Amino acid sequence: MASTILTKSLLGRRLIHSSFSLSHKTPQIFTSLFHGRTFQKIADPIHTSYKTSQWVRCVVGTRANFSTQSLSLNEPVVSVDWLHANLREPDMKVLDASWYMPDEQRNPIQEYQVAHIPGALFFDVDGIADQTTNLPHMLPSEEAFAAAVSALGIENKDGLVVYDGKGIFSAARVWWMFRVFGHEKVWVLDGGLPRWRTSGYDVESSASGDAILKASAASEAIEKVYQGQTVGPITFQTKFQPHLVWTLEQVKSNIEDRTHEHIDARSKARFDGAAPEPRKGIKSGHVPGSKCIPFAQLLDSSQTLLPVDELKKRFDQEGISLESPVVTSCGTGVTACILALGLHRLGKSDVAVYDGSWTEWGANPETPVDSS
Repeated sequence: MASTILTKSLLGRRLIHSSFSLSHKTPQIFTSLFHGRTFQKIADPIHTSYKTSQWVRCVVGTRANFSTQSLSLNEPVVSVDWLHANLREPDMKVLDASWYMPDEQRNPIQEYQVAHIPGALFFDVDGIADQTTNLPHMLPSEEAFAAAVSALGIENKDGLVVYDGKGIFSAARVWWMFRVFGHEKVWVLDGGLPRWRTSGYDVESSASGDAILKASAASEAIEKVYQGQTVGPITFQTKFQPHLVWTLEQVKSNIEDRTHEHIDARSKARFDGAAPEPRKGIKSGHVPGSKCIPFAQLLDSSQTLLPVDELKKRFDQEGISLESPVVTSCGTGVTACILALGLHRLGKSDVAVYDGSWTEWGANPETPVDSS
Protein backbone atom coordinates (compact mmCIF):
# COMPACT_ATOMS: atom_id res chain seq x y z
CA MET A 1 0.00 0.00 0.00
CA ALA A 2 2.75 2.45 0.98
CA SER A 3 4.65 1.65 -2.23
CA THR A 4 1.54 2.30 -4.35
CA ILE A 5 0.84 5.64 -2.71
CA LEU A 6 4.49 6.58 -2.92
CA THR A 7 4.68 5.78 -6.62
CA LYS A 8 1.64 7.95 -7.27
CA SER A 9 2.98 10.79 -5.15
CA LEU A 10 6.18 10.77 -7.15
CA LEU A 11 4.14 11.30 -10.32
CA GLY A 12 5.19 8.08 -11.94
CA ARG A 13 8.90 8.79 -11.99
CA ARG A 14 10.78 5.67 -12.92
CA LEU A 15 12.80 3.43 -10.62
CA ILE A 16 16.53 3.96 -10.68
CA HIS A 17 19.48 2.14 -9.21
CA SER A 18 21.76 3.39 -6.46
CA SER A 19 25.05 2.23 -5.06
CA PHE A 20 23.70 2.89 -1.56
CA SER A 21 22.44 -0.25 0.20
CA LEU A 22 21.63 -1.76 3.56
CA SER A 23 23.53 -4.81 4.69
CA HIS A 24 20.49 -6.97 5.47
CA LYS A 25 17.73 -5.57 3.27
CA THR A 26 17.10 -5.29 -0.45
CA PRO A 27 15.97 -1.69 -0.84
CA GLN A 28 13.82 -0.13 -3.52
CA ILE A 29 15.19 3.14 -4.85
CA PHE A 30 12.87 5.91 -6.00
CA THR A 31 13.54 9.31 -7.47
CA SER A 32 12.26 11.82 -4.96
CA LEU A 33 10.83 15.25 -5.43
CA PHE A 34 13.82 16.65 -3.61
CA HIS A 35 15.54 18.15 -6.66
CA GLY A 36 16.44 14.89 -8.34
CA ARG A 37 17.98 13.21 -5.31
CA THR A 38 17.16 9.61 -4.47
CA PHE A 39 15.84 7.92 -1.39
CA GLN A 40 15.15 4.34 -0.40
CA LYS A 41 11.92 2.59 0.47
CA ILE A 42 13.01 -0.37 2.57
CA ALA A 43 10.99 -3.48 1.81
CA ASP A 44 9.67 -3.99 5.32
CA PRO A 45 6.30 -2.74 6.61
CA ILE A 46 7.52 -2.33 10.19
CA HIS A 47 9.77 0.37 11.62
CA THR A 48 13.09 -1.18 12.58
CA SER A 49 14.83 -0.02 15.74
CA TYR A 50 18.59 -0.15 16.09
CA LYS A 51 20.51 0.04 19.33
CA THR A 52 23.24 2.66 19.19
CA SER A 53 25.35 0.68 21.65
CA GLN A 54 25.19 -2.55 23.62
CA TRP A 55 23.20 -0.86 26.31
CA VAL A 56 20.33 1.59 26.37
CA ARG A 57 20.08 4.35 28.88
CA CYS A 58 16.78 4.47 30.72
CA VAL A 59 15.30 7.50 32.35
CA VAL A 60 13.52 5.92 35.28
CA GLY A 61 11.62 8.09 37.73
CA THR A 62 12.91 11.28 36.08
CA ARG A 63 10.32 11.73 33.35
CA ALA A 64 9.26 15.34 33.21
CA ASN A 65 5.69 16.33 32.54
CA PHE A 66 5.79 17.63 29.00
CA SER A 67 4.62 21.14 28.35
CA THR A 68 6.03 23.57 25.84
CA GLN A 69 5.17 26.23 28.40
CA SER A 70 7.68 24.66 30.79
CA LEU A 71 10.51 25.14 28.30
CA SER A 72 12.13 28.55 28.33
CA LEU A 73 11.82 30.48 25.09
CA ASN A 74 15.07 32.18 26.09
CA GLU A 75 16.95 28.87 25.91
CA PRO A 76 17.27 27.77 22.27
CA VAL A 77 18.43 24.16 22.83
CA VAL A 78 17.24 21.05 24.67
CA SER A 79 19.31 18.09 25.82
CA VAL A 80 19.08 14.56 24.43
CA ASP A 81 18.04 13.37 27.90
CA TRP A 82 15.10 15.78 27.93
CA LEU A 83 14.03 14.75 24.45
CA HIS A 84 14.26 11.06 25.29
CA ALA A 85 12.02 11.58 28.33
CA ASN A 86 9.42 13.49 26.30
CA LEU A 87 9.74 11.87 22.89
CA ARG A 88 6.24 10.37 22.69
CA GLU A 89 4.27 13.41 23.81
CA PRO A 90 1.49 14.16 21.30
CA ASP A 91 1.96 17.93 21.11
CA MET A 92 5.64 17.75 20.19
CA LYS A 93 7.23 16.90 16.85
CA VAL A 94 10.86 16.13 16.04
CA LEU A 95 12.44 17.21 12.75
CA ASP A 96 15.55 15.80 11.10
CA ALA A 97 16.90 18.85 9.26
CA SER A 98 20.23 17.37 8.18
CA TRP A 99 21.96 19.12 5.29
CA TYR A 100 25.55 18.90 4.10
CA MET A 101 27.94 20.86 1.94
CA PRO A 102 28.18 19.45 -1.60
CA ASP A 103 31.84 18.49 -1.19
CA GLU A 104 30.96 16.28 1.81
CA GLN A 105 29.18 13.86 -0.55
CA ARG A 106 26.61 12.89 2.08
CA ASN A 107 22.95 12.32 1.26
CA PRO A 108 20.73 13.46 4.16
CA ILE A 109 17.62 11.65 2.90
CA GLN A 110 19.40 8.32 2.62
CA GLU A 111 21.03 8.78 6.01
CA TYR A 112 17.65 9.64 7.48
CA GLN A 113 16.18 6.40 6.17
CA VAL A 114 18.95 4.33 7.67
CA ALA A 115 18.87 5.93 11.12
CA HIS A 116 16.87 8.72 12.71
CA ILE A 117 15.36 9.55 16.08
CA PRO A 118 12.13 7.53 16.48
CA GLY A 119 9.15 9.38 15.04
CA ALA A 120 11.21 12.18 13.50
CA LEU A 121 10.00 13.83 10.29
CA PHE A 122 12.42 14.80 7.52
CA PHE A 123 12.68 18.53 6.80
CA ASP A 124 14.28 19.15 3.39
CA VAL A 125 16.38 22.32 3.72
CA ASP A 126 16.97 22.58 -0.03
CA GLY A 127 13.38 21.69 -0.92
CA ILE A 128 11.46 23.94 1.50
CA ALA A 129 12.94 27.04 -0.07
CA ASP A 130 12.29 29.87 -2.52
CA GLN A 131 11.79 28.36 -5.98
CA THR A 132 12.19 31.69 -7.80
CA THR A 133 15.93 32.23 -7.23
CA ASN A 134 19.16 30.46 -8.11
CA LEU A 135 20.54 31.18 -4.65
CA PRO A 136 20.61 28.04 -2.47
CA HIS A 137 17.88 27.31 0.12
CA MET A 138 16.61 30.87 0.40
CA LEU A 139 13.65 31.54 2.69
CA PRO A 140 10.37 30.61 0.95
CA SER A 141 7.28 32.77 0.90
CA GLU A 142 4.88 32.65 3.83
CA GLU A 143 2.33 30.76 1.74
CA ALA A 144 4.89 28.20 0.58
CA PHE A 145 6.27 27.62 4.07
CA ALA A 146 2.79 27.19 5.53
CA ALA A 147 1.87 24.71 2.81
CA ALA A 148 5.05 22.67 3.24
CA VAL A 149 4.98 22.36 7.03
CA SER A 150 1.24 21.67 6.95
CA ALA A 151 1.98 18.76 4.60
CA LEU A 152 4.43 17.50 7.22
CA GLY A 153 1.56 17.49 9.72
CA ILE A 154 2.83 20.40 11.80
CA GLU A 155 0.39 22.71 13.59
CA ASN A 156 0.84 25.97 15.48
CA LYS A 157 0.15 24.23 18.78
CA ASP A 158 3.13 21.91 18.33
CA GLY A 159 6.43 22.25 20.12
CA LEU A 160 9.28 21.43 17.74
CA VAL A 161 12.73 19.96 18.36
CA VAL A 162 15.07 20.14 15.38
CA TYR A 163 18.28 18.16 14.95
CA ASP A 164 20.86 17.30 12.30
CA GLY A 165 23.50 14.67 11.62
CA LYS A 166 26.52 16.79 12.52
CA GLY A 167 25.67 18.04 16.01
CA ILE A 168 24.59 21.65 15.59
CA PHE A 169 24.69 22.69 11.96
CA SER A 170 21.71 22.92 9.61
CA ALA A 171 19.22 22.43 12.47
CA ALA A 172 19.93 26.02 13.49
CA ARG A 173 18.78 27.19 10.06
CA VAL A 174 15.40 25.46 10.46
CA TRP A 175 15.09 26.81 14.03
CA TRP A 176 15.56 30.29 12.56
CA MET A 177 13.09 29.66 9.72
CA PHE A 178 10.28 28.75 12.09
CA ARG A 179 11.01 31.83 14.20
CA VAL A 180 10.96 34.05 11.09
CA PHE A 181 7.46 32.77 10.42
CA GLY A 182 6.29 33.46 13.96
CA HIS A 183 6.65 30.06 15.64
CA GLU A 184 8.51 30.47 18.93
CA LYS A 185 8.01 26.97 20.32
CA VAL A 186 11.06 25.57 18.55
CA TRP A 187 14.36 24.29 19.95
CA VAL A 188 17.54 22.71 18.58
CA LEU A 189 18.67 19.35 19.94
CA ASP A 190 22.01 20.07 21.60
CA GLY A 191 24.62 17.81 20.00
CA GLY A 192 22.14 16.48 17.45
CA LEU A 193 21.98 12.90 16.26
CA PRO A 194 25.63 12.15 17.18
CA ARG A 195 24.97 13.09 20.83
CA TRP A 196 21.72 11.09 20.81
CA ARG A 197 23.53 7.98 19.60
CA THR A 198 26.55 8.26 21.89
CA SER A 199 24.09 8.60 24.78
CA GLY A 200 22.84 5.12 23.94
CA TYR A 201 19.36 6.03 22.75
CA ASP A 202 17.56 4.10 20.02
CA VAL A 203 17.32 5.12 16.40
CA GLU A 204 14.99 3.67 13.78
CA SER A 205 14.85 3.18 10.04
CA SER A 206 12.05 4.56 7.90
CA ALA A 207 10.68 1.18 6.88
CA SER A 208 7.01 2.24 6.76
CA GLY A 209 7.68 5.08 4.35
CA ASP A 210 5.14 7.33 6.11
CA ALA A 211 7.63 10.09 6.89
CA ILE A 212 8.98 9.97 3.34
CA LEU A 213 5.45 10.33 2.01
CA LYS A 214 5.02 13.44 4.15
CA ALA A 215 8.36 14.85 3.00
CA SER A 216 7.35 14.23 -0.62
CA ALA A 217 4.00 15.91 0.04
CA ALA A 218 5.83 18.94 1.48
CA SER A 219 7.96 19.18 -1.65
CA GLU A 220 4.87 18.88 -3.85
CA ALA A 221 3.12 21.61 -1.84
CA ILE A 222 6.04 24.00 -2.35
CA GLU A 223 5.99 23.39 -6.10
CA LYS A 224 2.23 23.91 -6.29
CA VAL A 225 2.39 27.24 -4.45
CA TYR A 226 5.05 28.59 -6.80
CA GLN A 227 3.05 27.34 -9.77
CA GLY A 228 -0.03 29.18 -8.52
CA GLN A 229 -1.97 26.00 -7.74
CA THR A 230 -4.24 25.44 -4.75
CA VAL A 231 -2.89 23.44 -1.82
CA GLY A 232 -4.40 22.30 1.43
CA PRO A 233 -5.42 21.79 4.07
CA ILE A 234 -3.32 24.42 5.85
CA THR A 235 -2.75 23.57 9.52
CA PHE A 236 0.05 26.07 10.17
CA GLN A 237 -0.54 29.81 10.11
CA THR A 238 2.49 32.06 9.64
CA LYS A 239 3.19 35.44 11.20
CA PHE A 240 6.18 36.92 9.38
CA GLN A 241 8.87 38.58 11.52
CA PRO A 242 10.69 40.87 9.05
CA HIS A 243 13.26 42.06 11.60
CA LEU A 244 14.81 38.57 11.68
CA VAL A 245 15.78 38.44 7.99
CA TRP A 246 17.91 40.92 6.04
CA THR A 247 18.34 41.59 2.33
CA LEU A 248 21.38 42.67 0.33
CA GLU A 249 20.14 46.26 0.33
CA GLN A 250 19.91 46.33 4.11
CA VAL A 251 23.46 45.01 4.45
CA LYS A 252 24.67 47.60 1.95
CA SER A 253 22.99 50.41 3.88
CA ASN A 254 24.49 49.14 7.14
CA ILE A 255 28.02 49.71 5.78
CA GLU A 256 27.37 53.43 6.03
CA ASP A 257 24.78 53.61 8.78
CA ARG A 258 26.41 51.07 11.15
CA THR A 259 23.12 50.50 12.98
CA HIS A 260 24.01 46.80 13.46
CA GLU A 261 27.11 44.83 14.31
CA HIS A 262 27.68 42.52 11.35
CA ILE A 263 29.20 39.12 12.24
CA ASP A 264 30.37 36.62 9.61
CA ALA A 265 30.32 32.91 10.54
CA ARG A 266 32.70 31.73 7.79
CA SER A 267 36.27 30.60 8.46
CA LYS A 268 38.87 33.30 9.09
CA ALA A 269 40.71 32.33 5.91
CA ARG A 270 37.61 32.87 3.77
CA PHE A 271 36.75 36.07 5.65
CA ASP A 272 40.26 37.44 5.04
CA GLY A 273 40.16 36.45 1.38
CA ALA A 274 43.13 34.12 1.85
CA ALA A 275 41.11 31.02 0.92
CA PRO A 276 38.97 30.73 -2.23
CA GLU A 277 35.22 30.41 -1.96
CA PRO A 278 33.85 26.88 -2.51
CA ARG A 279 31.41 28.13 -5.15
CA LYS A 280 32.61 29.31 -8.55
CA GLY A 281 32.28 32.94 -9.52
CA ILE A 282 32.23 34.24 -5.95
CA LYS A 283 34.65 36.95 -4.86
CA SER A 284 36.85 36.39 -1.80
CA GLY A 285 36.82 38.63 1.26
CA HIS A 286 34.10 40.11 3.45
CA VAL A 287 31.53 42.88 3.78
CA PRO A 288 33.28 46.11 4.81
CA GLY A 289 32.92 46.72 8.55
CA SER A 290 31.95 43.14 9.39
CA LYS A 291 33.72 40.98 11.97
CA CYS A 292 34.48 37.27 11.95
CA ILE A 293 33.48 34.63 14.48
CA PRO A 294 33.65 31.20 12.80
CA PHE A 295 30.58 29.25 13.85
CA ALA A 296 32.66 26.35 15.18
CA GLN A 297 33.96 28.62 17.94
CA LEU A 298 30.49 28.57 19.52
CA LEU A 299 30.51 24.77 19.91
CA ASP A 300 32.50 22.42 22.13
CA SER A 301 34.26 19.24 21.03
CA SER A 302 31.02 17.27 21.20
CA GLN A 303 29.27 19.81 18.95
CA THR A 304 27.06 21.18 21.71
CA LEU A 305 26.47 24.88 22.29
CA LEU A 306 28.91 26.54 24.69
CA PRO A 307 27.63 27.76 28.08
CA VAL A 308 26.75 31.42 28.55
CA ASP A 309 30.06 32.56 30.06
CA GLU A 310 32.14 30.99 27.29
CA LEU A 311 29.86 32.30 24.57
CA LYS A 312 30.10 35.81 25.96
CA LYS A 313 33.87 35.52 26.01
CA ARG A 314 33.93 34.66 22.28
CA PHE A 315 32.02 37.82 21.38
CA ASP A 316 33.99 39.97 23.80
CA GLN A 317 37.24 38.81 22.20
CA GLU A 318 36.09 40.21 18.86
CA GLY A 319 35.01 43.50 20.39
CA ILE A 320 31.33 42.89 19.75
CA SER A 321 28.96 44.70 22.08
CA LEU A 322 25.92 42.68 23.05
CA GLU A 323 24.14 45.96 23.67
CA SER A 324 24.12 46.65 19.92
CA PRO A 325 21.72 45.14 17.36
CA VAL A 326 23.33 42.30 15.39
CA VAL A 327 23.03 40.85 11.89
CA THR A 328 24.82 37.62 10.98
CA SER A 329 25.89 36.09 7.68
CA CYS A 330 27.92 33.16 6.33
CA GLY A 331 28.21 31.40 2.97
CA THR A 332 24.58 30.53 2.22
CA GLY A 333 22.64 31.46 5.36
CA VAL A 334 23.08 28.18 7.26
CA THR A 335 25.88 28.66 9.79
CA ALA A 336 24.91 32.31 10.31
CA CYS A 337 21.97 30.81 12.18
CA ILE A 338 24.38 29.11 14.61
CA LEU A 339 25.63 32.56 15.57
CA ALA A 340 22.00 33.63 16.03
CA LEU A 341 21.45 30.54 18.17
CA GLY A 342 24.40 31.39 20.42
CA LEU A 343 23.35 35.02 20.72
CA HIS A 344 19.83 33.86 21.62
CA ARG A 345 21.31 31.96 24.57
CA LEU A 346 22.93 35.27 25.60
CA GLY A 347 19.54 36.98 25.63
CA LYS A 348 19.56 38.48 22.13
CA SER A 349 16.40 37.08 20.54
CA ASP A 350 16.17 39.68 17.78
CA VAL A 351 19.30 38.81 15.76
CA ALA A 352 18.79 39.19 12.01
CA VAL A 353 20.27 36.80 9.44
CA TYR A 354 21.35 37.99 5.98
CA ASP A 355 19.62 35.26 3.99
CA GLY A 356 21.58 35.53 0.74
CA SER A 357 24.85 35.82 2.67
CA TRP A 358 28.22 35.68 0.86
CA THR A 359 26.92 33.64 -2.08
CA GLU A 360 24.70 36.58 -3.02
CA TRP A 361 27.08 39.36 -1.95
CA GLY A 362 30.21 37.85 -3.48
CA ALA A 363 28.51 37.13 -6.83
CA ASN A 364 27.33 40.72 -7.25
CA PRO A 365 29.87 42.80 -9.24
CA GLU A 366 28.65 46.02 -7.61
CA THR A 367 29.02 45.08 -3.93
CA PRO A 368 32.12 46.33 -2.08
CA VAL A 369 34.54 43.79 -0.61
CA ASP A 370 37.32 44.07 1.95
CA SER A 371 40.12 41.60 2.56
CA SER A 372 42.82 41.38 5.19
